[in-house]
Amino acid sequence: MENKIAVIGPGCTNCGVCVDSCPFDAIEKTATSMSNVDISLYHGVWVFAEQRRGELMGVSIELLGEGKKLANEIGTEVCAVLCGDNVDNLVDELFEYGADKVYYANSPDLSTYTSDGYTKALYLAILKYKPEIVLMGATHIGRDLGPSIAVKCGTGLTADCTALDIDPTDKKLMQTRPAFGGNLMATIVCPEHRPQMSTVRPGVMEKAVRVPGRRGELVELDVKFKSGEIRQSVLAVVQAAGELVSLTDAEIIVSGGRGVGGPEGFEILKQLADKLGGTIAASRACVDSGWIDHSYQVGQTGTTVKPKLYIACGISGAIQHLAGMQNSGYIVAINKNENAPIFEVADYGIVGDLFKVIPEIIEALDKQ
Repeated sequence: MENKIAVIGPGCTNCGVCVDSCPFDAIEKTATSMSNVDISLYHGVWVFAEQRRGELMGVSIELLGEGKKLANEIGTEVCAVLCGDNVDNLVDELFEYGADKVYYANSPDLSTYTSDGYTKALYLAILKYKPEIVLMGATHIGRDLGPSIAVKCGTGLTADCTALDIDPTDKKLMQTRPAFGGNLMATIVCPEHRPQMSTVRPGVMEKAVRVPGRRGELVELDVKFKSGEIRQSVLAVVQAAGELVSLTDAEIIVSGGRGVGGPEGFEILKQLADKLGGTIAASRACVDSGWIDHSYQVGQTGTTVKPKLYIACGISGAIQHLAGMQNSGYIVAINKNENAPIFEVADYGIVGDLFKVIPEIIEALDKQ
């Protein structure tokens, strides 16, 4: 307030909260240049079908399953958007995973992901066909592509969502994501702009069930690029040497926290994981300490996982870690501190020294 007058500064995001909360009805919300969109023209749920080297990413299959649920609630169709160079085999795969339509941009310029190339392909498709909802995986590609398209479309983007739902009153998309360091969950809506866009963390949604032989409608996207229009050039793709880890697909995970004591502590975890046919993982504390590579990190700033069995060893259970694994089928916690928060979400808890408990578990498994 200045001289008893409300001053709305440049930091205003035009969210409208002040309008609703003002007891004197002294504030009005005016239309912005981007909000004059005829929402009634937008229909359909789109899923960006992320592929790498001709292989469909798991998060795309998850989003097709979730997109189908959302589309059924709205009363519309679920569609996939595919970009690449001669990845025709993925079209049939997308139909079998539930896509009613596949929008396919086939071009040599799209053989490898570039921000400019993929942004133009999707933006032109959105401009022409007007989807109501656009979903992407919160992968390295999705986190780059989503904001680029949202800016060009003049709409919003909710990043790193862990849940999606439809408001039964007005059919808007309700997008839920962790906020304030994971201490609360925020549900965000985009009432005046279209499309409604979200990136969704891999591993939090159920994968669509594949129905062999299922077919749909193919829509070819005619995308051409002028010289210099794609400003990035991929000179080489170098895969990291060493053991690769895919936490999102693992059915059994043995995860270590600060209680493992150091990088050598993961050796005993790996023995148990190998015995169970699973993989190891870690909390952020271990990654920050340099004990293990970031690709093994589970949690809000790492990977969200949903294995059948998650064994937490020496992990206290900070809320940021719980956000990444609490939807696991069964959770077993091993910790010396009987008051550790991890026991509150665990199905089974063992109070004890992991370096004594795990060898006994391995010994018992050997006797099976």
